[in-house]
Amino acid sequence: MTFQRARTEEQREIRRRAILDMASAMLDEMPVAAVTLNELSRRVGLAKPNVLRYFESREAVLLELLDRFLREWLTELEAELAAGVDEDLPMEERARAVAVILGRSLSGRTVLCDLFGAQGGVLEHNVSVGVVTRFKHASLERLATMTALIGKYLPELGGSATLFSLQTMVMAGALSSYSTPPPSLRAAYEAEPELARLHLELKGYLEQALTATLLGVLPRG
Repeated sequence: MTFQRARTEEQREIRRRAILDMASAMLDEMPVAAVTLNELSRRVGLAKPNVLRYFESREAVLLELLDRFLREWLTELEAELAAGVDEDLPMEERARAVAVILGRSLSGRTVLCDLFGAQGGVLEHNVSVGVVTRFKHASLERLATMTALIGKYLPELGGSATLFSLQTMVMAGALSSYSTPPPSLRAAYEAEPELARLHLELKGYLEQALTATLLGVLPRG
């Protein structure tokens, strides 16, 4: 991919989208930690200094992708909850249904979960105050969207719906790092199958964790 110099705002926006799309394609091939600005620049057909005109760092690119993927997921989640949760069911049954849908939906989006896992320790470093402030404002909007979705099917949560929504994203990120073992660990599991008991399968464990969390915060009686 090669570009002429961007001279208009429309051309600059096309350039930004191309960089983001290429970074997204790279995440389909490799973990977050393996995505480098040098390789991104090579693949998108721009010199590294030119990429830095649009994004101040690798982390700034990945934060914007995280917000994009989160918005896409929440749009799909709305439809999945509508199709899978009967609002007339008893509270506990609705809670279990919500937890199962969240676990299934997130486990099908491993890149989003990997970005959740990298957010606090990696992605929010090496970025300016302006970049991280914009990202946090966007994150609050996404959190409000998710809170409203969860609250629609579990109004009994009240103010705890926000905390549960945040915990869902944190748990998805934490568990995803254990669900895709590196080659050396996979070899160890194959050599000693007993060790594989420590491997966490994302979908099942996430459903269990979310169910336990929901049932723990819902009111009793």
